[in-house]
Amino acid sequence: MTTVDTGVRAEQSLPARIAGRLGGGVMRVFLVVVGLFWLTPTVGLLLSSLRDKRDIAASGWWEVFSHPAQLTTQGYSNLFGNDTVMESLGTTALITVPATALVILIGAFAGYAFAWLDFPGRDWWFMAVVGLLVVPVQVALIPVAKLFNTLGIFESTPGVVLFHTAFGLPFAVFLLRNFFAEIPRELLEAARLDGAGELRLFLRVVLPLGGPAIASLGIFQFLWVWNDMLIALIFADSGHPPVTVALQQQVRQFGDNIDILASGAFLSMAVPLAVFFAFQRQFVSGVMAGAVK
Repeated sequence: MTTVDTGVRAEQSLPARIAGRLGGGVMRVFLVVVGLFWLTPTVGLLLSSLRDKRDIAASGWWEVFSHPAQLTTQGYSNLFGNDTVMESLGTTALITVPATALVILIGAFAGYAFAWLDFPGRDWWFMAVVGLLVVPVQVALIPVAKLFNTLGIFESTPGVVLFHTAFGLPFAVFLLRNFFAEIPRELLEAARLDGAGELRLFLRVVLPLGGPAIASLGIFQFLWVWNDMLIALIFADSGHPPVTVALQQQVRQFGDNIDILASGAFLSMAVPLAVFFAFQRQFVSGVMAGAVK
């Protein structure tokens, strides 16, 4: 009986292995096709940024493959000579870096407090923070604009940083609190027995263990702030706008600078892509850890 069962299982396992291999191969092909579709706009923008504006107006970017002589770096030369766009890249960095750092710093402290510190109304406060996740940005535009105008920070870089920090914190606290809560209690108790205070415990134990989640949060926040246009259009200084607003102004003001727009758009896209790929391993680890937990 055992021999018969073993033979049946062996006969059934061969088709199963074949189906598994075919399924894996089909899945790989599907993922490659999806990746190519996803990269097509980026490649098209890159090739457009390397063409002359007359060529861009006359034909599509795919003409480069049949006419490689169209490739030129003149668009980037014009871009680097455009003071408005180059200054806007610096303004975007001045907004994005502090807004990302503040969200990570405050979110990490708050997440640790909600996860491991006992204080009155902790669960109710956390529910209030989670409730802020459903508040759309558009609802707060007018009230916050009036508040910032009263405080004298409307149409300023600090105002944009504060807005992005405030609306990035609910997600940051929610994410990091749930991640920190999964740290084994025994590990924290052992550190306390060794004489570690709460601050030292947070810096030496919790933060290193929460590295993947913090990296994931940093990538999300950086991409959101860098690519933002709505908040920048309303709250940023119109004389020193971020790159998204600066490119939009270039479209409105000029009609023959498509080469600058293409190169500027690709350059503004390349920075968040570089950040994502630089922290790709930490991002994947944080996502997988969150999925498992």
